[in-house]
Amino acid sequence: MPINIAIVGGGPKSFIPELNRFNKESMMWIGADQGAEVLLENNIRPTISIGDFDSVSASSYQKIKERSFETLTYSEEKDETDLELAVQEALLRSPEHILLFGVTGGRMDHTLANIQLLYPLLKQGKKASIIDVQNQMELAEAGTHKLEINEEYPYVSFLPMTMEVTDLTLEGFYYPLEKAYVPFGSTLCISNQLIEDPGTFSFSSGILLVVRSKDLN
Repeated sequence: MPINIAIVGGGPKSFIPELNRFNKESMMWIGADQGAEVLLENNIRPTISIGDFDSVSASSYQKIKERSFETLTYSEEKDETDLELAVQEALLRSPEHILLFGVTGGRMDHTLANIQLLYPLLKQGKKASIIDVQNQMELAEAGTHKLEINEEYPYVSFLPMTMEVTDLTLEGFYYPLEKAYVPFGSTLCISNQLIEDPGTFSFSSGILLVVRSKDLN
């Protein structure tokens, strides 16, 4: 059976959705640093807990070691972030889909670096999604892609992650497009909505960050 791997990072807990919604039989859980603590707080036993654990107390670290199937502890002085180490462990298990929680909010340098981690996963042919209480994010390469209506995250935005995206066409959207040129920094494709299920988006070159979002009451 293909496995999905959920990685929980050490981002602000208020940004993390209810994790048990995603806790299916085929799911493997990896806690990166404080993310392991979050998993225990949600009554999910980590398959792997990994990192330098500088964001948890000594008592919490002891609980993490006792309750995780495997704990991998690294020095605080290292080249990779705890999240990147977790992604590397996930890739060793050839997952079908990697879900990333607890990787947004808080420090902007961490958030931006975590979004950029989607790129090497895309290049390795791995489906990867960042999910928080307000957003779902994925990267897409040139080609034709389908999107289904998601009532929880009704808004759809397309942000170029390369210097340009060419021939962007949106079909089944409230604001359609046909073969549009979208340079890096453009806000042309912010806050659209699907009116057909499924809709499609296609483009000839570049990489898009596809953000599905909602307003918080």
